[in-house]
Amino acid sequence: MSTAFAPEIPDDRPVEILGLGRARLEAFFASLGEKPFRAVQVMKWLHQRGVTDFSQMTDLSRALREKLAQVACVTLPDVVVDQASRDGTRKWVLRLEGGNSVEMVYIPEDDRATLCVSSQVGCSLACTFCSTGRQGFNRNMSTAEIVSQLFLANRLVEREVVPGRKITNIVFMGMGEPLLNFDAVCEAAEIMMEDNAWGLSKRRVTVSTSGIVPAMDRLLERVDVSLAVSLHAPTDSLRDELVPINRKYPLAELMAACDRYAPRCPTGAITYEYVMLKDVNDTQAHADALIRLLHGREAKVNLIPFNPFPMSGYERSSFARIAKFQQRLVAAGINTIPRRTRGEDIDAACGQLVGDVDDRARRDEKLRKLGVVVAPGAASTC
Repeated sequence: MSTAFAPEIPDDRPVEILGLGRARLEAFFASLGEKPFRAVQVMKWLHQRGVTDFSQMTDLSRALREKLAQVACVTLPDVVVDQASRDGTRKWVLRLEGGNSVEMVYIPEDDRATLCVSSQVGCSLACTFCSTGRQGFNRNMSTAEIVSQLFLANRLVEREVVPGRKITNIVFMGMGEPLLNFDAVCEAAEIMMEDNAWGLSKRRVTVSTSGIVPAMDRLLERVDVSLAVSLHAPTDSLRDELVPINRKYPLAELMAACDRYAPRCPTGAITYEYVMLKDVNDTQAHADALIRLLHGREAKVNLIPFNPFPMSGYERSSFARIAKFQQRLVAAGINTIPRRTRGEDIDAACGQLVGDVDDRARRDEKLRKLGVVVAPGAASTC
């Protein structure tokens, strides 16, 4: 199913080898006059053993190790903030090349250890209930920067949190819209699922999207991952307000793309994320509209209590109202789960990730390129 992403490998600076999937790593070694199997050896050293010093990769010849030290590198971002929540959630702020920062979040459960990774420095989509959307958009993250989050998190969890524990699940739900950084996200997911690298199940790698319809179709042909759709509203008029990209790809187009993806979704059903905003999208009328929208579709709905941030303009729905909303959907046969808020005390909950991004103007430019024009001041209400 995978179609290898194969941009030119630069010859004027060391190659960030952490971001090369198997096909590109084999091509890299071929360019050095080496056999393809060297790719598997190096992937195991990097991703399974956590070794970044080429001189320690003892099943490679000394000459190759010395050559790699000249033409390749492994660059890990600096951890500039490390915060632990009362509920066991851990948030790390990572400083990237160029001075911007992104955040990754570790969420432990009894049966799994989930890492929420970022894919962009900031976000261009300006969803009005999301703190990340206020920060603007600077750039896409490289494959190596995305994979380095898993590399670092495993090291930090094993050394400082629970000795011997490994990350079992990845969700591309951190900063950014993953499908607007398509190639890097796909290759990062491929590395995470590669047997000779991290070996994660395709059911345990989830890409979230606000609804970039053409990229959803490309994803279907590129890589087997679970899909989560940030829905948040059951009608176009409300979704236009909450999720401005809906003006470019309205619900009819989005749901048609979901229908095309669903038969190949590893989990058997697409997950629909729905943030609960008091008196905005949480009434019984909204529940009925959502039931009509999802009728006949295999779906899992995550009801997400809104996580407040300064000047948001929104309030969280009461737990009683969330429960009533859930009951309405369940009665209609829709698998619906209220998501437990994690890491709120360290601003690590859904919609609270902000990092350090320069600048907001690039967010607006990115939206214009997508054909979405946000009215002046619209995003400032978030």
